[in-house]
Amino acid sequence: MARPSKYPAELRERAVRMVAEVRDDHPSELAAIRHVAGLLGIGSPETLRTWIRRREIDAGERPGVTTEQAEENKRLKRENAELRRANEILKAASGFLRGRARPATEAIVRFITDHKDRADGGLRWGVESICAVLASHGVGIAPSTYYDARDRGLSAREQRDERWKDIIFTTWEKQRRRLGARKLWLRLRRDGHSIARVTVERLMRELGVSGVIRGGRKKPADTGERQTRPADLVDRHFRRFRTDQLWVADFTYVWTWTGWVYVAFVFDAYSRRVLGWRAATSMATPLVLDCLEMALFTRRREGATRFAGLTHHTDAGSVYTSIAFTERLADEHIDPSVGSVGDAYDNSLAESQIGLYKSELIHLEGPWRDIAHVEAATAEWVSWFNTERMHSSLDDLTPSEVEQIDYARHQSLETAA
Repeated sequence: MARPSKYPAELRERAVRMVAEVRDDHPSELAAIRHVAGLLGIGSPETLRTWIRRREIDAGERPGVTTEQAEENKRLKRENAELRRANEILKAASGFLRGRARPATEAIVRFITDHKDRADGGLRWGVESICAVLASHGVGIAPSTYYDARDRGLSAREQRDERWKDIIFTTWEKQRRRLGARKLWLRLRRDGHSIARVTVERLMRELGVSGVIRGGRKKPADTGERQTRPADLVDRHFRRFRTDQLWVADFTYVWTWTGWVYVAFVFDAYSRRVLGWRAATSMATPLVLDCLEMALFTRRREGATRFAGLTHHTDAGSVYTSIAFTERLADEHIDPSVGSVGDAYDNSLAESQIGLYKSELIHLEGPWRDIAHVEAATAEWVSWFNTERMHSSLDDLTPSEVEQIDYARHQSLETAA
């Protein structure tokens, strides 16, 4: 809905009529407009001139889009945006709609929480819009139900699990990360903790920790279909000849007093510059999506208008192969590239850069209180890393200096051409 005018409709019509009546008494139309604007207390003569031009267009005396046509265009654009939004919501919820049974309320609430702030299709999704689209396809949930479930808090079991997770992880760390579920359970029993073995096994899976396995290291199972994952367009060859040819991305873990914090990065392979970064308390797709959005914003702020020809390379993590992330790359015409599974060098450049971050900041200046502490320090480190830290791989230049040289060289070539 358009913002209402601070001037009443009757005043606008009267002002237009008065200009027509006194036009012959003034040397020009502009003089008549200024005179009437002063008489009626209209703040700017330009406002009155706009009303006159609008009346002339609506009356067919001047070419242009009439008020009725403009309103119709706005309505059609709004409907088109709403249809695009509904389509994007359906694509994101395809996992729900594919099944025959209604998903659990907890899963629906988690889906809405993860996607309510997205704006794919031109409009913010929002809780009400997602609920309406899901309800129209047999997955009914009212906005009030969502808010009630979201604000209900943790159940008694979930609260116990959170307390046990801290104890289990602390004990596992004290035992040098070597104990599996059975021996860790025995250690907890020796320490006076009454906990079931199956509980230890379940919470270790949720924490993503395990014991040492004798013999060859067990690789994580690759349960995804191979053909659905983007190809490896880099094949360990990270050297590039200018900026915005290859971006590499990865994330890392930082332990704080309030739990794990995950920090994601996007680097330019040519200049080693940190283009985007994001810290979060959960390892989910929005973590890497926000990091990508910051990288795109950084380049657009510096004048980039298109990203065709750019390759975005990551490992085979689920957050990078998710539908939402790959579709966002497609929206910007960026070529996705995913390294091979079980390959320690498939994303070595990003891992090397993150290794510098851990060595120069996290391990050096810890311990860390919470995510706010990590975010503030990371922001300072990124600024220093991009503008002051010299890299031997860049001939002892900083990433910013390398990019400035690159821009100057290509601008000179374009000018010569």
